[in-house]
Amino acid sequence: MIFFLAEQNAPVSVNKPASQGFREQSMEETIRHFNIRVYALVLNSRREVLLSDEFQMGMRMTKFPGGGMHFGEGTLDCLHREMMEEFSQDVEVIRHYYTTDFFQKALFYDDHQLISIYYLCRLKGEPRFPVSKVPFEQISDINGSQAARWISLRELYPDKYLSFPVDRHVAKMLITDQTL
Repeated sequence: MIFFLAEQNAPVSVNKPASQGFREQSMEETIRHFNIRVYALVLNSRREVLLSDEFQMGMRMTKFPGGGMHFGEGTLDCLHREMMEEFSQDVEVIRHYYTTDFFQKALFYDDHQLISIYYLCRLKGEPRFPVSKVPFEQISDINGSQAARWISLRELYPDKYLSFPVDRHVAKMLITDQTL
């Protein structure tokens, strides 16, 4: 997995208070890079959202489909590219849903700040990729392995099913969103 990062001219020292229930980070850290990620919140007519079970960087993770933005790429370009890479199927973008509005240190890099952008989407046509019913049923513990899985918004328990703090935050928003 390759992460493409935007570098700042000088390090930024950030004192991070607890925000919106996320873990408190009391020590000062130096942030030198942005890690920009773009994700698809793919919903179907049964009020199910698409999840991606993956084995990356030596660990199992469940997340929304998407990934890192390349230099010279817009957020929507990134979203379409990631969907084609992960599922060989494009999506129709309905609207922007959420952009991280709190500080989140990247999980895998101490000097990177994570910025996550989420778009509400639907598949163009019926799924043309295998869909699992059981987490990690169709993947092996080899970097790059992944499988798609639908889960009902009624059954989506963010702290149980999602690996990353921003995904959990967005899932909680989806669950309570009466406009979907």
